[in-house]
Amino acid sequence: MNENIKTMKLYNQPERIFNEIGIGGLKKGSPLKIEDVSKLDQYHYLGTESVDEAIRLLKIDADSRVFDIGSGIGGPARYIAEKTGSFVTALELQPDLNQTAKLLTKQCGLSELVEHLCGNILEFSGRANQYDVLVSWLAFLHIPDRSTLLKKSNSLLKPEGKIFVEDFYRRSEFTEKELKILSNDVYCNYLPTLDEYKEQLTENGFGKIEFVDMTTNWKEFVNDRFNKFIENREHQIAVNGIEVVEGLEDFYSKMVKLFNGGNLGGVRIIAQKE
Repeated sequence: MNENIKTMKLYNQPERIFNEIGIGGLKKGSPLKIEDVSKLDQYHYLGTESVDEAIRLLKIDADSRVFDIGSGIGGPARYIAEKTGSFVTALELQPDLNQTAKLLTKQCGLSELVEHLCGNILEFSGRANQYDVLVSWLAFLHIPDRSTLLKKSNSLLKPEGKIFVEDFYRRSEFTEKELKILSNDVYCNYLPTLDEYKEQLTENGFGKIEFVDMTTNWKEFVNDRFNKFIENREHQIAVNGIEVVEGLEDFYSKMVKLFNGGNLGGVRIIAQKE
């Protein structure tokens, strides 16, 4: 794993979720319900609302096999498994996030439906044509080698399998300051335009491509997230400590700057293997 990804402060100390769960009187290792954690374990924008859209648009059900790229601490994978009964393979690059995900999945009683693997999607050696659906929330942005990423994603899918990906894109040229934030604080060193994205998907075996521009929604989300975090800063310090809070505050404020700058865009992609 490239340790530089830890410059993105959202990914530091993932075990802090157990502090937040503990506020409700629950202990690390005790049984949990999805509703106990689903407001805390979604690292992407719009939380379970977005995951519900993936379930609906891709028609995920108990017969579906789902692959989640960049699964974080397992929030979407657990939610999909709980809501649909499908089997989900959750692949996460960072060992500490993956370990936290395993613990939470066990506490939620979902270990038989969610398989957690630690690894790099570009090197993943899973069997081809195995999954009905591939999902990913704000993970592709960390991977500049889009050709290998999309080829690998395509190979994992069964014929006519579908992807649901939420990602950043480049609306217009970034300033030098924005490029520095993207690289240093978001671990993002390449973003395509929507036209480039469509071309890359087509070249790597995807068709029936649909883009839903999420920029306005995500801009509102990051601004609201930052404002609420500042309002609850003292509570956050009491729960997680000053180091975690200062790191998250810095990260959240920089995401506000990027979206308010107008050059960063957000997109939801649905496409089918051809």
